[in-house]
Amino acid sequence: MRLKKLVAAAGAATAVLSGVVTGVALGTGPAAADPGCPSLYVVAIPGTWETGDHKPEDMVGPGMLSGVTRGLPSSAEVDYVSYAATAFPWEGDVYGASKKQAIDAARGLIHDMAGRCGGTRYALVGYSQGADAAGDLAAEIGTGLSVVTPDRIAGVGLISDPRRSPADVQVGPVVAGAGAGGPRPGGFGFVSDRVRTICAEGDLYCSTDDQDFVTRFAGFLAQASGATAANLWRYQLEAGSIIGDLMAHGGIPTLGAQLSEGANKQRVEQLEGFYGSGTHTSYGDYSVGGGQTAISWMRNWIAGMA
Repeated sequence: MRLKKLVAAAGAATAVLSGVVTGVALGTGPAAADPGCPSLYVVAIPGTWETGDHKPEDMVGPGMLSGVTRGLPSSAEVDYVSYAATAFPWEGDVYGASKKQAIDAARGLIHDMAGRCGGTRYALVGYSQGADAAGDLAAEIGTGLSVVTPDRIAGVGLISDPRRSPADVQVGPVVAGAGAGGPRPGGFGFVSDRVRTICAEGDLYCSTDDQDFVTRFAGFLAQASGATAANLWRYQLEAGSIIGDLMAHGGIPTLGAQLSEGANKQRVEQLEGFYGSGTHTSYGDYSVGGGQTAISWMRNWIAGMA
């Protein structure tokens, strides 16, 4: 019985690896969509408080991404992910648990579509916490061992990604720093060439100074909230990266200086200015060049995949 299980497991692993090699290394490209199936399935993940029980009553539509998914070609189908979309414990779900809901729900939508439509390709798009979730799922698929093989992914669009890496392909003005939650270990794997990220200058969620260790530790704690044993290894790597950078820039005295009364006062003023500026919600007007805003560019990019 044990031998049969080993043979079955080996066969499954071979099938997955075969899909990766066929779709990525050999570049055979996607199959045509099956009759009655969309050529492109767009899974959109809204940001914090744009869905779930804490969505404002006066908010119409799915939030920031509505302009991205509106009016796509008829060959595309769009589904929005519903999840807690919370950030603080008193809202019911800590950030890490809320994001996991979004990832699991998005993965489930892709799994169900893949079961019905073998030739459909997929686009992931997310904003803020939704970009965090969409990017993590894209990175998972990029390993070649997820719900679909990497060649099925047509594109991944991330707006104000809290895990933006300086190595990610940015659209529009290039901003400094990285996401407040720290870059994803290993990046996006086999889908790296199809990921595009947009971060407005001054948006602290996606452009934290790499030497702002207080914010980096706070972002790490938000990411690690609600962590499970299965992904503890990832958070150990990320904590080690922050500590390593801190030690390379003065160690504990540097952190102490950033936690001083004067530094804390300055940080509060910076945050108040950020929240009052509306930068994080400016993407409908934020110019990325060529007469396009972040939202119109992302919509046109995804429309070209359908």
